[in-house]
Amino acid sequence: MNRLKSPKVMTGIILIFLYLIVFPLYFRHDRYLLNIAITSSILSCISLGVWLTFSIGRINIGQGAFAAFGGYTTAILMTKVGLSFWLCLPLSGVVAAFVGFLIGLPVLRLKGVYFAMISLSLTETARLLFLNTPSLTNGGDGIMNIPWPGELSIAGITLIPAFDRSNYLSFYYLAAFVLLLTLLAVWRLYSCRIGWIFRTLRQSDTLALSSGISIVKYRIIAYCICCFIGGIGGSLFTVFIQNIFPASFKVNDSVYFMLYCFLGGLDYFVGPIVGAFSLTALFELLRAIQKYQEGIYALLMIVLMLWLPNGLLSLRFGKKSGEDEDTSLKPDQALKES
Repeated sequence: MNRLKSPKVMTGIILIFLYLIVFPLYFRHDRYLLNIAITSSILSCISLGVWLTFSIGRINIGQGAFAAFGGYTTAILMTKVGLSFWLCLPLSGVVAAFVGFLIGLPVLRLKGVYFAMISLSLTETARLLFLNTPSLTNGGDGIMNIPWPGELSIAGITLIPAFDRSNYLSFYYLAAFVLLLTLLAVWRLYSCRIGWIFRTLRQSDTLALSSGISIVKYRIIAYCICCFIGGIGGSLFTVFIQNIFPASFKVNDSVYFMLYCFLGGLDYFVGPIVGAFSLTALFELLRAIQKYQEGIYALLMIVLMLWLPNGLLSLRFGKKSGEDEDTSLKPDQALKES
């Protein structure tokens, strides 16, 4: 009971209430704000997967590739096979996780900058793959007119009605549900024994081996979960904008997913959400200078490393004097510790 009264829990409850009740109630007819909120929710979801790989001491700059695999899986299955979105959504995550498994087996043995550079190349490799398989992906023309989610019914009982393209509120709640479910899963995962194993892997391979932990096994588990989350997010984003092209998820996007984690704080599992919502809102407010977006991101990264290494959340929930030494993974330490 006392735990429910803690500042962190109370803040979380208030924010969820605002997110699920207050915001959609007051802005249900504002397509512009709903569009920003939906986009931020999906980006947050994808970035949560990146945060999970940081928890095992690996910098993942290739999440855009798995979001693209998820998006193309949904687009192909819906437009060419005729499957329902409600089947395509989990299948997209499974396909992305399977690709991540195949890549992770050899790649996760690498450390530091070597793993980071390999992961960075994945997004561009995926783009070229989709560009040069026109029989399946339509090449550079992409896949257009992807329908919004249809009706979900079981035994003749309608559980979810078909989405209306003119009403963004239904998609807002879908994105919110997926984000909160992903957040709950990541929190539960990180709070149990496997989360302790992930933290041990981040600190030291020697420590993990001495504890009887299979390093390769748990790194692959973390990476596959990361890819699954990326595939789900890519599927949602593709259906929301109703099209996908080889360049829909670029190398820049993979870097941004990582930056969202840094901005919110690598020591907090809600850090990617804070980072994604903050940056998306910031650039909507500063739309006139969006052509300088990459430069601003680079400057922001430098500022974070120098003056705010634990992210925005450390301003509110930072360690107090007298607590244990900080063992969080900071941006300027990430490559060294991995």
